[in-house]
Amino acid sequence: MFFRQFICKEMSTLPVIDPTPPDALSAAALVEAVDAPTGDAAGEAIHQFLLLYRYLRQYARQIDERGIRPREFSVLRFLHETGAATVGQVQDYLYCSASVASTVISGLEEKGLVTRTRSPEDNRVVIVTLTAEGGDAAANTPLGGIVLLRRRLRALPPERLAVINRALADLLALMEVTESE
Repeated sequence: MFFRQFICKEMSTLPVIDPTPPDALSAAALVEAVDAPTGDAAGEAIHQFLLLYRYLRQYARQIDERGIRPREFSVLRFLHETGAATVGQVQDYLYCSASVASTVISGLEEKGLVTRTRSPEDNRVVIVTLTAEGGDAAANTPLGGIVLLRRRLRALPPERLAVINRALADLLALMEVTESE
């Protein structure tokens, strides 16, 4: 029940969120929320999956309304937190191909949010840097979706991450999703 209330609250407001996991999201609270007795455990699992799916779609729409695509926002936050990065580092962060990373960066460059320059040490390497406008967009856009998930996952202890990874692996297998998709 708590998990459902948390997701619904997040979907309706999408405030700027503190990146540290709140006490309410402790392992015990999540286990209690997920393991609450229901008549249909499979139905509850589907319900929670759909809550997450809807939340991510709603957050993506809200980011889109600001004129920034969700992947673009991910890159802005990445550069905001780490500083300048190579196209390869952006590619690794997004878990995408070089052409997709380059397309996302091109879109940001066209909007005046990033600049690309050649590395003085190696002309083959392209460095991506936030502009002042890109830094403002990264700092002033509500944190949510995958960007928030990345931040919160980094704060979890390894044993909780292992449980989450096993559950996600089970979902991928049940839905017959392969790495190439």
